Amino acid sequence: MTKTMATTTAQAWKGVAWLTFLGTAGILALSIGLNYLLLFSEGLTPFGRSMVTAILLPVVLGVPLFLFIGLKQIELRRYRRELDKSATFDTMTGCLNGAVFTSMVERRTARPAAPGPGSGAFLVIHSEHLRSINLRFGLEWGDEALRLVASTIQSSVRAEDLVGRIGTSMFGVFLSGATEAEAREIGERIRARIAQVYFAPKGTEDALTVKVGGVVFENEVEFADMFRSAEQRMAGIPDGAAFELTHLHS
Repeated sequence: MTKTMATTTAQAWKGVAWLTFLGTAGILALSIGLNYLLLFSEGLTPFGRSMVTAILLPVVLGVPLFLFIGLKQIELRRYRRELDKSATFDTMTGCLNGAVFTSMVERRTARPAAPGPGSGAFLVIHSEHLRSINLRFGLEWGDEALRLVASTIQSSVRAEDLVGRIGTSMFGVFLSGATEAEAREIGERIRARIAQVYFAPKGTEDALTVKVGGVVFENEVEFADMFRSAEQRMAGIPDGAAFELTHLHS
């Protein structure tokens, strides 16, 4: 691998060297040719020839050069935005990826922006039957189901809430400063809206369902404790129910 990287670097520098050589040779040829032609122009004085050279060469050389540099800067900025986005968001669902979501939740619980001593709620949402969808209709339809669930979650929460993908078919929602009533309302809204999503793989309508487990806390709490309690609450949801919320005591 090290040898391959060294070869790639050497090839890149070789390309730069050739570009520098050819570019410089082209500029010299253009300058010499222009000055040679101007020598035979009887309508221009020596001063006029020098002014033509002084104006024409920067225009001929500067415009394409700076246009090329500007386009490269735009391209680099686009690549940088794409890199930042891919490092922050999950590429499939558009939610925060697990690492970024965890970090942001930990910062908010350590220094809460909402009134109160770090109060809020944390929800864990598990997309049920995803494996069944993959087996019956294929992975592409499973991915589509996951995207529909993610977009529905994002449209069901408040602007200040955080939504992250924390597992293959699991999402986390952090509700900073939310009361128990607000957390329960949001959790039920998410579950109800996902159940209403139209999903018809290969023309066959199929229901999307999720289980939602959550915890409400009133003091500073670790992310691991929130996640473990919410996940346990979700795993313990009995048949016929889809949402459970409990208090987390620190």
